[in-house]
Amino acid sequence: MRSFIPGVFTSYPHRQRGTSAANASSAGNAPMEVTKSLCPAFSSDVLIRKLRRVADISDDDAAALGGLTIQEKDVPANRDIVSEGNRPTNSFVVLDGSYKHTGAEKRQITSFFVAGDLPDLHGIHLAVMDCSFSSMTPVRLGLIRHSALRSICEQRPRVATAFWRSTLIDAAIYREWVTNVGRRDAYARTAHMLCELIVRLRFAGRIEDHVADLPITQAALGDAVGLSAVHVNRTLQALRGDGLIATPGTKLRALDWPGLVQAGEFDPTYLHLKDPDVAF
Repeated sequence: MRSFIPGVFTSYPHRQRGTSAANASSAGNAPMEVTKSLCPAFSSDVLIRKLRRVADISDDDAAALGGLTIQEKDVPANRDIVSEGNRPTNSFVVLDGSYKHTGAEKRQITSFFVAGDLPDLHGIHLAVMDCSFSSMTPVRLGLIRHSALRSICEQRPRVATAFWRSTLIDAAIYREWVTNVGRRDAYARTAHMLCELIVRLRFAGRIEDHVADLPITQAALGDAVGLSAVHVNRTLQALRGDGLIATPGTKLRALDWPGLVQAGEFDPTYLHLKDPDVAF
């Protein structure tokens, strides 16, 4: 009951109480496998590119972000990164590579994140995490201490504004997901989710030759759009049959982007990208 995608990962709330004592550790001691050497150049570049997609970051601000100490860590598939109840001392940026579940044997994915995103940035101000983040496939993260983030926000107001804007966009995406599940039929909500992932992966630089690598299982996609895996399978077949998408293996290609946008009633305004041109 976990999820991550190369360049995408997810969050989920309210793990069943009493599971996995190891997951009750702080974020700084979360069960991550391999600690990489400090490599701030690559990690900070990913972070800066993301912030510049959503806010105005000066070269001086970018240089300050480049000076942050970012500890890279590799996480295997199907591992908790941060768990509900943790008291984190770090936040993390997705470099490469969560869902919410409600009660025993039930799961609701409430977020996917792509490279550059800072999923648990709110942990700077919230003492206890109220949701969990997990990996779907092997992923790489960049951990940044909260003390360093607080310091740069105090010294660089535009950086603080960029972080705040990023969290506001995460909230806007969450609201759109609620609307998607509550007000659209299966065909439209699945098309909408695919449109969003295509746009976000495109702006994260994770689409090559109009093809997105999207190794999300049909079960996980169902958990994100509120459908059974069987229903998702039928809906994807319908989208393929209408000539809107192709799904070779774990790849996703939009064969008819305007048609897919129309099918999903997709308007990217809620993503608040500085460049709203989403032609695919």
